Amino acid sequence: MLKFLREWGVFFLIIILCTLSRIFIWFPVTVDGHSMDPTLASGQQLFVVKTAKIQRFDIVVANEKENGQVKQIVKRVIGMPGDTITYQNDILYVNGKKTKEPYLNAYIKAFKKDKLQSTYTYNADFQTRATNSESFTTSVTASGEPDSSNFTITVPKGQYLLLGDNRIVSKDSREVGTFKRSAIVGEAKFRFWPIWPFEVGPLSALSFSL
Repeated sequence: MLKFLREWGVFFLIIILCTLSRIFIWFPVTVDGHSMDPTLASGQQLFVVKTAKIQRFDIVVANEKENGQVKQIVKRVIGMPGDTITYQNDILYVNGKKTKEPYLNAYIKAFKKDKLQSTYTYNADFQTRATNSESFTTSVTASGEPDSSNFTITVPKGQYLLLGDNRIVSKDSREVGTFKRSAIVGEAKFRFWPIWPFEVGPLSALSFSL
């Protein structure tokens, strides 16, 4: 037994520690859809940490109920508990302070150029939504259609405002409401697949090439 423990004990310890960390600390998730373009592409796989402290502009995974089923979504934290979030013609104001969103620059530029028509060539519905939108970030109607370029959302205490980076396409807190902290299951720390193109830095600050 002692010989077995000497030879295999470390190996089994590593396996046990990896298993426990997988259960309690981290998990993988696959991006599904285009709501986080161009920061994240559909099919990319992310490493998510359950124990991370949630901060503004973090990319997180949250549980959302849709048609009685719970699904996991990947969005960005824009509003923290108690915040007043205002958008005016694609400019974000957090509690009255103008705040930059550099991860939106590429798509806002494309929107101003041709309303993203050349970007959304893969989906006619996306093209129509962009054509009918006054700006890149708008409020949405009950049916999820683009509405006003100027709107304000007050985030309730204990909840978070989550938006996708691809604002015209994303179904997020503008339509389904804010999310409780318990619904946010972790922060996406980095992309592990595909490996290329490789970029260094926190996931929330990167805009990956597609």
